[in-house]
Amino acid sequence: MPVVTEHRTFATGVNLAERVRIEVIELLNARLADAIDLKTQAKQAHWNVKGMNFASLHELFDRVATHLNDQADTIAERITALGGIALGTARVVASTSSLREYDLNAVTGEQHVRALARGLAQLGNAARSAINRAAELGDQVTSDVFTGIAREADKDLWFLEAHLQG
Repeated sequence: MPVVTEHRTFATGVNLAERVRIEVIELLNARLADAIDLKTQAKQAHWNVKGMNFASLHELFDRVATHLNDQADTIAERITALGGIALGTARVVASTSSLREYDLNAVTGEQHVRALARGLAQLGNAARSAINRAAELGDQVTSDVFTGIAREADKDLWFLEAHLQG
């Protein structure tokens, strides 16, 4: 599999130092891999959920997948706005995602909810760490991107975890 071995950047009028842009691009690409991976996991749940709450969970999982797709697009566009290359192919994502492999034996709604909740929590927590790192690097715009991702991940997590509570 081809691996990016250099930090190729393109000229941009964004007034961040190249070393800052490179570090922020790496941070963004790490979360891009997670968002794409988690989107495919949400679709796995959407397609395969069974049980009494099938209809509502089928729709919920699809909404989560749509949110993750939108987040991945936002991340990728920020990477390219910084002059970087968004690394979002299936093979790159599979080799770089920090998420656990999805349980392909999950069948029940509860099994799928637990698996997706774990992934959303991880994505949200990683985004929170990235908020701080981007701010430390002086890139408040990327920090804001990560704030939006954490906010939406937390909301989707709430919708999932509510099924497990009570």
